[in-house]
Amino acid sequence: VQLQASGGGLVQAGGSLRLSCAASGRTFRNYDVAWFRQAPGKEREFVARITQSGALIAYADSVKGRFTISRDNAKNTVYLQMNSLEFEDTAVYYCAAPEQYRYGGTSPSLYNYWGQGTQVTVSS
Repeated sequence: VQLQASGGGLVQAGGSLRLSCAASGRTFRNYDVAWFRQAPGKEREFVARITQSGALIAYADSVKGRFTISRDNAKNTVYLQMNSLEFEDTAVYYCAAPEQYRYGGTSPSLYNYWGQGTQVTVSS
């Protein structure tokens, strides 16, 4: 599967952005998908994850209540709605998927497919 992230940009603190992760292939529904982010000088960190059917969702504590992950398998797309953005949310955001039917988890090492990243910059 090939992934392409988009939707990043510059936003003021308190604002919102919606990221999209578009996937190629007919079997997109067979993949867990997660969002990670990486700020300059920091390790890549887990943000949110959604299972193949969308039945199970998990968030990092730092984004709970502010970010919402969702998916539309008919459109081969996963979304990350980000509200109440904070300066600390500034990072390059990546979408990722493990192998088909595999559990993704919160570690980047469990993911085999990555989008190219989209920059989110929050001004304080």
